[in-house]
Amino acid sequence: MPVENAIITHGHADHARAGHQNVLATQNTIDIMKIRYGHKCANSFQSLEYHNPLKINDLTITFYPAGHILGSAQILIENTHNRLLITGDYKTSSDSSCQSFELVECDQLITEATFGLPVFQHPKPENEIKKIINAFERSEKKTYIIGAYALGKSQRVIKLLRDIGYNDTIFLHGSQVKICDYYASQGIDLGKLEPVAHKKNKDFEGKIVIAPPSALKDKWSRRFSEPVICYASGWMSIKQRAKQSLVEIPLIISDHCDWNELTATIKKCKTKTVWVTHGREDALVYWCRKQDINAKPLYMQGREEEQ
Repeated sequence: MPVENAIITHGHADHARAGHQNVLATQNTIDIMKIRYGHKCANSFQSLEYHNPLKINDLTITFYPAGHILGSAQILIENTHNRLLITGDYKTSSDSSCQSFELVECDQLITEATFGLPVFQHPKPENEIKKIINAFERSEKKTYIIGAYALGKSQRVIKLLRDIGYNDTIFLHGSQVKICDYYASQGIDLGKLEPVAHKKNKDFEGKIVIAPPSALKDKWSRRFSEPVICYASGWMSIKQRAKQSLVEIPLIISDHCDWNELTATIKKCKTKTVWVTHGREDALVYWCRKQDINAKPLYMQGREEEQ
């Protein structure tokens, strides 16, 4: 729902919406919103650099890198008595396609919990991306289509491929071209990229194609003969999901914290209170309470107030 004043953590659609009157965000997030929603997606924008405090009445707002995607920010809101940190979506593992996560100490923490169960232990993304290269060695003529979200995941997958030495042209679904161009303009070297459009089937033999997950099942993907379907997502750790999606090479690559990252962050930020949202709230709340940290699922706050 559009509001008068919005502080936006990052550019994904479940966090960044069009129609707000005034938006405060990092410059990367503002740029991404304009690319995705148009230059008039908000009445006014104000950019705030990382580590640059902004005073609003008796509160101070400071952005810190969240490590989720390019421009993603944790929001620290503080006064003389309290430090409240809102993580937004975040990960603490390394990622050369965006700014690295920075730990911030606080009194109260609002954390996401997308993968907030102990069963979620993300493997090293470098090892996951090598599955594609290993598959090439077994079948050089096939086309490898990697399902990856247009913003953040696609660029990370491309950067992982480049970082392990894959220098060939990577082909893109049309919906990913503008965001990849923007990443490149911000100094993220993605190597040689070309759109799939107007290419012939033989041009994709022995090549990698990046496409949004929705394209893996529609007529767009039928232009490729005998494609090998891959999917980059933290949810690929659930084998049944991979089977249901007919994924041949699941790549467990996530832009969210796994269980160990979540619990380590909570410990290191020295918070006294944790509110858990966006995912598996109950398990993480239970863990916090076992550590003598006051914790509640954030979705319960409104219900309690209504009662």
